[in-house]
Amino acid sequence: MAQLLNGNEVVTPTDADSALAKESGRRLATHLGHANGLRLEVKTDTTSEELVLPASALRLLLRLLTEMGQGNAVTLTPIRAELTTQQAADLLNVSRPHVVKLLDEGAIPSRKVGSHRRVQLEDLLTYKQDLQARRHAALDELQALSQDLDMGY
Repeated sequence: MAQLLNGNEVVTPTDADSALAKESGRRLATHLGHANGLRLEVKTDTTSEELVLPASALRLLLRLLTEMGQGNAVTLTPIRAELTTQQAADLLNVSRPHVVKLLDEGAIPSRKVGSHRRVQLEDLLTYKQDLQARRHAALDELQALSQDLDMGY
């Protein structure tokens, strides 16, 4: 069992797990439209119990089964998790020195643990969403300018 630096377990499915996840995900997907959640019956050799899953948990479970069905390793990271600068760089698809520069500039909140910086996943995702919005706004402006200048695109 592999673990990330933040302690989260990474689950790599076997071929049998992958096949079972694919079939379970396919069958579970037909029930995704239930806004009030889904009732599941959990049975073991000695007990039977009914559970109700909220719709958000059902979507997350379906995503997990889909990834496992494709043979991908998966992990679940809480939104309040703290990431290293390398993990942050991997998530943003940039270099670690670039992330350090963003942290030093205050573009992304962080804290220091000894000499190491830590970034909350929630803050990183907020930055990523804002960056995406700024990119789309810039593209919209370029599109409007090219139409105003009748550039033929």
